[in-house]
Amino acid sequence: MRVPPVLLLIGSCVSLQFGAAFAAHLFPVTGSAGATVLRLGVAAVFLLALTRPAVRAWTRAQWRSALVLGVTLAGMNGFFYASIDRIPLGIAVTLEFLGPLTLAAVTSPRRRDLSFIGLALVGVVLLGVSGSHAGGGGLDVLGCVYALVAGAFWAAYILAAARLGTLVPGRGGLAVATAVAALVVLPIGAAGAGQVVVEPGLIPWVLATALLASVIPYSLEFVALRTLSPRVFGVLLSLEPAVAAVAGALLLAQALHPLAVLGILVVIAASAGATLSAPAPVSVDEAGPVPPEAPAPLPAPRRRRRPVRVLARARR
Repeated sequence: MRVPPVLLLIGSCVSLQFGAAFAAHLFPVTGSAGATVLRLGVAAVFLLALTRPAVRAWTRAQWRSALVLGVTLAGMNGFFYASIDRIPLGIAVTLEFLGPLTLAAVTSPRRRDLSFIGLALVGVVLLGVSGSHAGGGGLDVLGCVYALVAGAFWAAYILAAARLGTLVPGRGGLAVATAVAALVVLPIGAAGAGQVVVEPGLIPWVLATALLASVIPYSLEFVALRTLSPRVFGVLLSLEPAVAAVAGALLLAQALHPLAVLGILVVIAASAGATLSAPAPVSVDEAGPVPPEAPAPLPAPRRRRRPVRVLARARR
């Protein structure tokens, strides 16, 4: 039975955010940096085994592009995990979304698209107000800063992935970049990741995180992207903050203040609006490469003339 691509993409979003929630269960033992090392390391092993990139034939430009992508991937994942160690998952994803949303708006040829940034900022203000109304002294400021930094790395990732997609076909470049990302965060998270040896009971959580946050969502995306239009893709991707809020509530007992829920919905509206206002993509024959829409291992790049018009994912 053929599964509709929309359901595949929804399944990808759900798997990705629930994988992030599973990763949070590792934090008390491994720390966020250790969880990042484990998640990226296991994902890199899976991707390298699946793609087997012919790196011996790579040029310096290809290696340089893969290294740049690896650094952005490390920053995106590392700061995101650091943020969800301090603030609710739904709020972290919402703040992180400001990175690619801002990139999409400022690179648009139409200045009116900047209005979506203003709308998103209204959502952020609502999140801040909700923190002052919640118990425990409000939102952790450092956690919010980490989420925003992760969003900046996400925006850089989009550009780096677009560049790598022009130089390395398929997913081999992404596999190498993921391995580079794991090595970048290794000095910070090695001690925490090593706790898996001392406490082997953590291994199921590590495997669940890698499968839910990498292998399953990007496999589903890879199939869905063959037939799904970029506009539908972007709108569905905009639902990620809401999915993250649900995952946080179900798996991490993170109940959100009504104002926080409203703020998340406002950012979702801004993201969906930016996607729907984008010009229709040109055909594959005419276009240049674009990265897949997601922050850790992604499916093979799609091709469009304006790669940043659809919010790209890779994260978490």
